Amino acid sequence: MEFLLDTIHIPDIERFAGFLPLAGVTSNPTIVKKEGHVDFFSHMKQIRSILPKNASLHVQVVGHSVEEMLADAHTILEKIDPETYIKVPTSEDGLKVIKLLKAENINVTATAIYTKFQGYLAIAAGADYIAPYYNRMQNMNIDAADAIANFANLIAENNSHTKILAASFHNVNQVTEAFENGAQAATMGVDIVEAALEMPAIHQAVNDFTNDWEDIFGAGSTVAKI
Repeated sequence: MEFLLDTIHIPDIERFAGFLPLAGVTSNPTIVKKEGHVDFFSHMKQIRSILPKNASLHVQVVGHSVEEMLADAHTILEKIDPETYIKVPTSEDGLKVIKLLKAENINVTATAIYTKFQGYLAIAAGADYIAPYYNRMQNMNIDAADAIANFANLIAENNSHTKILAASFHNVNQVTEAFENGAQAATMGVDIVEAALEMPAIHQAVNDFTNDWEDIFGAGSTVAKI
């Protein structure tokens, strides 16, 4: 099970890397836009330096043609890190690019997946990760949980190395459903993680434990102080 952050905001990455079993960071042009006009390659290299060595960094191509996407991919690898996962939209040209990049043994994440058929094609093309857009699929009346379950079955049946990197979440329950239906990884905004850990019941339980302890051993006491 892999937890990734869908952000390039360095203070958030540093904060969450401190307590999450962080498996990586994902980005796309929309996420970059939220950060403002950054020195892109320097910024992404800094993120790479924050992440554990075994964590993955996923950076998306922007070009539309096969030639442009390939040029973007090689520039990303040269200027950030040769182990970066190149995010490629799962379109007709994108699938061509995925096959060409995999022929070079380059790490690839097939993104913008809305349908089962797109996922099947990306798995067949050899993508290392496929990124189905969970909430967007649901908004289009597509059963995202069922799609992920079918991807997982196909991967198992074909002994494929592809992993399911579920993305585009609106709430914690969607992340849970993605994992329960076979996703090996999920990338989410920091708001999702915060929502999961800031439930009032959690804080109430902690306060209750503290109060019960102090009733026995005195106010301000801890295990280390008795």
